[in-house]
Amino acid sequence: MSEWNDRSKTKYVGQRVTRVEGPLKVSGRAKYTYDIQLPDMLYGAILGSPHAAAQVKSVDISEAERMPGVKAVHVVAGPGTNLRHQGQDVAAVAATTEQQARDALRAIRVEYEVRPHRVITQVASQDPERMEPFPALSDEAQTALRAADATIEGSYSVPVRIHTCLETHGCVVRWDGDDRFTMWCSTQAVHGVRGGMAQNQGVPAGNVRVICEHMGGGFGSKLGPGSEFAVCAALAKKAKAPVKLMRDRHTEQLTTGNGPDAHARVRAGARKDGKLAVIAADCFGTSGYSAQWGMPFPYVYRAETRAVRSRPVRTNCGSDAPLRAPMHPQACAITEQVVDELAYALGMDPLELRLANTDGVRKQQFELGAKLFGWEKRNPKPGSDGGRFRRGMGVGTSAWGGGGGPGSRVELTIHRDATIEVKLGTQDLGTGTRTYVASIVAEDLGVDISQVRAMIGDSDFGYSGASGGSTTTASVAPAVKTASLEARRQLFEKAAEMVGQPAEELDARDGKVFVSSDPSKSITFAEVCSRLGVAGIVANGTFDASLQQGGVAGVQFAEVEVDMWTGRVRPIRVLAVHDCGYWMNRLTTESQIIGGVIQGIGMALLEERKMDENTGRCLNPDLEQYKLPGPWEMPEIVPHLFETHQKVAGIGEPPVIPTAGAIANAVFHASGLRIRHLPITPRKLLEAMDERV
Repeated sequence: MSEWNDRSKTKYVGQRVTRVEGPLKVSGRAKYTYDIQLPDMLYGAILGSPHAAAQVKSVDISEAERMPGVKAVHVVAGPGTNLRHQGQDVAAVAATTEQQARDALRAIRVEYEVRPHRVITQVASQDPERMEPFPALSDEAQTALRAADATIEGSYSVPVRIHTCLETHGCVVRWDGDDRFTMWCSTQAVHGVRGGMAQNQGVPAGNVRVICEHMGGGFGSKLGPGSEFAVCAALAKKAKAPVKLMRDRHTEQLTTGNGPDAHARVRAGARKDGKLAVIAADCFGTSGYSAQWGMPFPYVYRAETRAVRSRPVRTNCGSDAPLRAPMHPQACAITEQVVDELAYALGMDPLELRLANTDGVRKQQFELGAKLFGWEKRNPKPGSDGGRFRRGMGVGTSAWGGGGGPGSRVELTIHRDATIEVKLGTQDLGTGTRTYVASIVAEDLGVDISQVRAMIGDSDFGYSGASGGSTTTASVAPAVKTASLEARRQLFEKAAEMVGQPAEELDARDGKVFVSSDPSKSITFAEVCSRLGVAGIVANGTFDASLQQGGVAGVQFAEVEVDMWTGRVRPIRVLAVHDCGYWMNRLTTESQIIGGVIQGIGMALLEERKMDENTGRCLNPDLEQYKLPGPWEMPEIVPHLFETHQKVAGIGEPPVIPTAGAIANAVFHASGLRIRHLPITPRKLLEAMDERV
């Protein structure tokens, strides 16, 4: 059984190691899909539906085909196709320049039969054909509510949030023959896209090569081949030339997926000791026209009586896509507010109620976080501070899996010139995969990290799975470790011949292989490599389940300042206490936590897709009207890595989960105003103040 290195003795693994690809990124030399330029390459553009619901009656592309520079026109939605949302792909053009392609889109004539639509969840939920009505509350739940020492009742909601990857979805496709092609794309699943595109284009999987050297964010929306991939392949085949097709921001935000909304009508009760007695809720939300929707409610906390019913609401909006911890932030934000309200209804400190309903690691995290954050300094009475600017504290928690799984195949080669290559077909979402791959190998072989070249993001390398669910590190790192240990074994066997000592008595550090009991007896790594055969050392690695473990917890404490004159909320500080077992790189792990908190701030205070029921169109499919956190909203964020075990677990998803709930509770503590519908905007706070008066 393998073990991870003792972090107290490591140079790279578990330490604060800057990203190995950092110089490429800051100098602009890193190649993203958008940067790919091929000889004779054309540019593609897609025409989307202007209607939320319609049937295509006819498509005339003749004028577009005659436009200057146009090399191919492809009809995606032919006559008879039912269109389910604004922006759905209808037709596409490939032309010599991007502007020529966009001009040609305007020459495509499409006749639509417009049909009735519903785009706002609350409106659609009133239509029994779009949402099945809820039955009456059970007798058991009503009895439990009557028996509780304190009860609360209210409606809560989290709006639809749009994926806003910095790098939009897109690809470059080059056919290398009638039945084979190469594509460069921004994806979270190099091998998944290879399989999906091979099936889509009817070619053998081995004839498709997918390359993703760097990507500008995915957050779950790039887990498979997007519709633009197939469109691009069709255009390239028809034009007999490579085609680049990157979605613009408008179509990106209409068509590439979103985090569904969540609405809940909740009744809950607790006993005097803080134990949750009953939670009853009718929950609903939309994943677009899909009939699938659900969330893990109530989140983390368990009540003695639970009566939760969920319903999907079919709307004519873009479909959902996994968005960093799918449905967990929504469930957490609502649950944490319900728990908070119950605590105040009981006259109990909100933290004490949480401690009464948790145990194990999470309870320890609550207690540690409260101490580090200074929870005891808070004013026990919400909204009682006077003055224009009022501060408050809130808290929330998270749970996640994050374990690894088998499949990754690593090939590690030590060359005679003392350079090392590690090949694996995984991809780096920006979480630091290259860096920990190089760190593991450099640590075990005792060389400088600059000698290790981590080669990833190519389907011609060994198989690796999709990067979703915070499973990548826990899946990939064990496979790299087994390859690294095998290479070390082979290296020591060669060195043993040179130093005259058994391989079992050797160690490696600082570019040398030496006798553990007498470091003066040593030979350089380069000298050992110079004696290798032409092929060098080749070692393969696969998944080792003993090096990973799923199941992580986290808690976050937030402090905000509410401007009672303007209703504006300013986050002051967030303490994020999370465990992820054995962290591979402290620097990038903390970076993941900070990024998650920032995304949670967006959910709490800013992000909301706005739809117009009359036209069926999205009102803010851009980065001007769709608000994201900026410098003004940035608090002091303090990540705290909570030590649990010595096995690898994922940390990508968990930090985004508790932030919004903690901030919402902090706003209530500061202002005495409970805003149950996110985001907490100045308008909602000012309206709540008016209602209180």
